[in-house]
Amino acid sequence: MANDSDGMTSANTGADVDWDARAASFDEEPDHGLRDPEVRRAWAARLRSWLPGRPGDVLDLGCGTGSLSLLASEQGHRVTGVDLAPAMVALARQKLAGRDAVFLVGDAAAPPVGEQRFDAVLVRHVLWALPDPGRALRHWAGLLRPGGRLVLVEGVWGTVEPVGIPAERLTGLLAPIAGQVSVERLSGDPLLWGAEVTDERYAVVAVSGDSGQERGEAPAAGQ
Repeated sequence: MANDSDGMTSANTGADVDWDARAASFDEEPDHGLRDPEVRRAWAARLRSWLPGRPGDVLDLGCGTGSLSLLASEQGHRVTGVDLAPAMVALARQKLAGRDAVFLVGDAAAPPVGEQRFDAVLVRHVLWALPDPGRALRHWAGLLRPGGRLVLVEGVWGTVEPVGIPAERLTGLLAPIAGQVSVERLSGDPLLWGAEVTDERYAVVAVSGDSGQERGEAPAAGQ
């Protein structure tokens, strides 16, 4: 879930960025470390509305130092985090020490989780940087239990040479693989970012359409 204000992500295997070297200072950004209580509360409230209402298994891809993983854990979920940078993973493990959470070094596009399945796959500012977003979405959808959901926080950054993935394109990619898809605009909430922003930022929640399992009815662990 690692991103900078310029939209780069440690999940991007092609990015020319030493994310291990940047791990120590990564949490200094307001929306990375969530050290400001108001920013933290803002993300906790959004996450509570996006994730299943009952405790379930959450896969956090591009987890960075584990700030959103920690919020999910505090809300009762069992968390598996994956990030490409070992230093990020080490910090995430420290941040969630003693909690029901596991962190793995790996590629967000093909996370090393074997046959494990999840009630939610949470991905922040990662998809836009992957070489084949559609393929990644199909793979992530295959990691969901019936009735599970993809929670995707994305955007478009910059004005001269903007980078990112517009909401319209993302919902188009999801149309063949998801049942219910909703878009929530985030640019107008400065508490999420620690400041006013003018670029496009949003969240998409895509619920799998292959089960009658309702929102909030996460199965017990191991199912």
